[in-house]
Amino acid sequence: MLTHAKIETSNTLMIVLTTLVLVWGGLVEIVPLFFQKSLTTPVNELVKPYDALSLAGRDIYIREGCYNCHSQMIRPFRAETERYGHYSVAGEFVYDHPFQWGSKRTGPDLARVGGRYSDQWHKIHLLNPRDVVPESNMPAYYWLDRPLKEPNIGANMAALRKVGVPYTDQEIADAPRAVEGKTEVEALIAYLQGLGLALKQTR
Repeated sequence: MLTHAKIETSNTLMIVLTTLVLVWGGLVEIVPLFFQKSLTTPVNELVKPYDALSLAGRDIYIREGCYNCHSQMIRPFRAETERYGHYSVAGEFVYDHPFQWGSKRTGPDLARVGGRYSDQWHKIHLLNPRDVVPESNMPAYYWLDRPLKEPNIGANMAALRKVGVPYTDQEIADAPRAVEGKTEVEALIAYLQGLGLALKQTR
């Protein structure tokens, strides 16, 4: 039988046993989540896959590192739900790959920002935040007011379909036309305006 002394004095044995414990613990914690209905199915019929323009906007959101300052996860505490709305649930994010949950907040949480401001407000705010929020420390993203170039949007949607996002062949085929003539800031606004609408009514 292995003793503590044998384990603690053998690097190889320690590494092997530690790896086994981590793998087993990971399996016990993670595998059941794949079978928990509330985590794998949309919370209601309002949860839809991103359309082509919103998906392109989401890519810009990730490219520009917006997640570094803005979480999309409202925790179930009164201080948060009163400020931001209904707490976040996994069923809202079943079509997000990767999802944008997190706890880092230099700026406000964006989980329920959809519909809170007009498109024009968002555009002004993104291009120069201090024009609408004088005390803001958010940088200006003035370069977003340029043509959107998403030659692979259809391929992106096809790839997402392989991991469970129910895009149709028609939606994939129409994707390049849906983003044609748009700007990057329009795409990002389309993404932001769709955030958190599924549970907004219960606020």
